[in-house]
Amino acid sequence: MSAVEFAFTLPRGYRDAEGAAHRDGVMRLATAFDEIAPLKDPRVQSNPGYLVIILLSRVIVRLGSLGAITPKVIEGLFACDLAHLQDLYTRLNGEGRTTLAVHCPACDARFDVETPLGE
Repeated sequence: MSAVEFAFTLPRGYRDAEGAAHRDGVMRLATAFDEIAPLKDPRVQSNPGYLVIILLSRVIVRLGSLGAITPKVIEGLFACDLAHLQDLYTRLNGEGRTTLAVHCPACDARFDVETPLGE
């Protein structure tokens, strides 16, 4: 895996035609073209909500033992898995940092801690 690829595990996993679950995968960082190209797709033009389907099918490079990650695969994900991937995409392609809400058991204070991605 390269420095622009990140491993993930889906909460439920994609179920293929035989019923096998595919949970472990790899997502790469998006390019400008990855975000622009889907805008020309007629499915996105008729339904802007479809953008995330096309986008994720472009940046997920592996999901279990599936040969190709197509829009049909992304369409077949459980809602919680789609939400998980959308969150990962946002974290990876944002500023490269993630904020965690933490609670100190000693003083009962609650605060946010920002961590670099991958730590």
